[in-house]
Amino acid sequence: MTAVFTTNIPARLDRLPWSRFHWLVVFALGVTWILDGLEVTLVGSLSPAIASPQGLGFTASQVGLTGSAYILGAVLGALIFGRLTDTFGRRKLFTITVGVYLVATIATGFSWDFWSFMVFRFITGMGIGGEYGAVNSAIQELIPARRRGFTDLVINGSFWIGAALGAVGSIIVLDPNLVPQEWGWRAAFVIGGLLALIIIWVRRYIPESPRWLMTHGRVDEAETIIAQIEARVAEDSGRPLPPVPDAPHLRLKSDHRTSWLDIGRMLFHRYPKRTALGVVLMATQAFCYNAIFFTYALILTRFYGIAPASIGWFMLPFAAGNFMGPLLLGHLFDTLGRKVMITATYGLAGVLMCITGWMFAQGMLSAVQQTAAWTVIFFFASAGASAAYLTVGESFPLEVRAVTISLFYAFGTLLGGVGGPALFGALIDSGERHQILWGYLLGGGLMIFAAIVEVFLGVNAERKSLEEVAPPLSMALDDAP
Repeated sequence: MTAVFTTNIPARLDRLPWSRFHWLVVFALGVTWILDGLEVTLVGSLSPAIASPQGLGFTASQVGLTGSAYILGAVLGALIFGRLTDTFGRRKLFTITVGVYLVATIATGFSWDFWSFMVFRFITGMGIGGEYGAVNSAIQELIPARRRGFTDLVINGSFWIGAALGAVGSIIVLDPNLVPQEWGWRAAFVIGGLLALIIIWVRRYIPESPRWLMTHGRVDEAETIIAQIEARVAEDSGRPLPPVPDAPHLRLKSDHRTSWLDIGRMLFHRYPKRTALGVVLMATQAFCYNAIFFTYALILTRFYGIAPASIGWFMLPFAAGNFMGPLLLGHLFDTLGRKVMITATYGLAGVLMCITGWMFAQGMLSAVQQTAAWTVIFFFASAGASAAYLTVGESFPLEVRAVTISLFYAFGTLLGGVGGPALFGALIDSGERHQILWGYLLGGGLMIFAAIVEVFLGVNAERKSLEEVAPPLSMALDDAP
């Protein structure tokens, strides 16, 4: 006979006041996106140097293909590590995945030709892709419901802190007076990989998710960890914790196991509208970001005559706009709501992208004006893209949260991200502004389409517990919806 137990762990976590413990979670786990931003910007900013005769001699199309290899690796890593995260726990996997990133990034700095660079970028992508499911699920399960939207958006937006660091780093390593040209880009990758050592050390202090433990029948461990968290928060705040709400206890089965068939039923039978929404949001933002950001340095060098060593200066305001969007707009996703804000940010970004693409094709913009335009566009797009990860994380049951985040990231990125850099690389190789315009119109149109889909299929998850938005699969049958 199946054992059933009751627990109020979710209510205990959601009622906690913000404390140093939550800041530790934000820093130790959110740094994933800083690493991802660092990686993407390094390749974007360093691509002219890597493509030069003193580098590896790539064409623009090959630069685009290396970007696609990174994304393809992230897709595979997400699928593999996402499932393992739901099976073996958040804590084990977010240590393994950052280790994969560390080794592969350092190896990239020692690449000797196009194919070695492609392979190392692919493996680096696997590490970062594996992080998405493990880290996003852990963050959402440890952060109180009332702050989940803002916190998740800002953490995902911290990608652009990494982008800014990558831009500044590229300025330094591409200065021939400081570093020989043939070694500068290699040093950037090695240093970026070594930074992961700090992350591994800090993550030792992050506990396993009590929510994950409770749905795997490990109730005693979950109770021990939640008690430790409560003690840490009480000590940090210096006052008694607020009482636990009178919300009903969850009744869960202790021996529940989830198969791939269960996952398929959950996606296509129980939540088909949420599945469609997740694919659209993830795919459209992935196309726009990967297509434009992986090749932006080539636009600056080929059409505006910007020297490779100066690319970083143009990336800095672009990165700042992308981070400020989630930072300044994030709280509105918890107050005005998910549906209103996702619709607005996707829609505005799409319309502005089409207008800016037309102005670029007409030769109406300088390099500075082009950068200013992209900064405004991605102020909105960044908030929307971060909300896409928030949506797919909180819209599905806890037992499959990591794998669903990974699946949506993988399929969305596969549909919208892998082909984007290669397509834009080919369009840039044509040397025709009007050819590139078609790429911008496609990206903007996709964002507008996603805004329309959000209007009809969006989920009002603001300020609700994760278990209220999507009841656990292990809930006892008499309580399940």
